[in-house]
Amino acid sequence: MPHQDEAVLAVGVPEAARRLGLSSRTVATLIARRELPSRKVGRRRIIPVAALEAFIRHDHSLGQVTPLQSVEGIKNEE
Repeated sequence: MPHQDEAVLAVGVPEAARRLGLSSRTVATLIARRELPSRKVGRRRIIPVAALEAFIRHDHSLGQVTPLQSVEGIKNEE
């Protein structure tokens, strides 16, 4: 078990799905489509936490990066 001060760099498919609010099957599909980077380690597939964060910031339907404020429903004041 990691210490509290250690940052987790990568997670498995079930944890990635939980963090994204998706099913494990959907995460596996995203990996197969190469929309979500992953790496195979033995029998396990891991996804970098940074890749999850980048995935959330990216609007896949438009192929554009979406400001995080608009994703969270916060008005972007300019």
